[in-house]
Amino acid sequence: QVRLVESGGGLVQPGGSLTLSCDFSGSRFSVYDMKWYRQAPGKQYELVASISGIGNANYADSVKGRFTISRDNVQNTVSLQMNNLEPDDTAIYYCNAHFTVKIEYWGQGTQVTVSS
Repeated sequence: QVRLVESGGGLVQPGGSLTLSCDFSGSRFSVYDMKWYRQAPGKQYELVASISGIGNANYADSVKGRFTISRDNVQNTVSLQMNNLEPDDTAIYYCNAHFTVKIEYWGQGTQVTVSS
């Protein structure tokens, strides 16, 4: 059974930085596309960034140039480096491992709050 454990959330001032990490276990990490979603209060889930098994990354327009997703296929981790954070980035961030439309897993989420 795949298990995803996020860490690294917290409170940061506008313009600050945070790095989220997600530890993957229970299957072959490299075959999964890894994604970060977020859900802000009262809003729907938003796909923030994704990275394929070979490292091709994509980003939501709202975070391009500020966020960087990366993965380590030896350590079985995926990270989200978030720079120049804005209050609108406040949300619960979720790690997602996607293999097929029927095979995907979610972490428990980590809170990111951007506030002065």
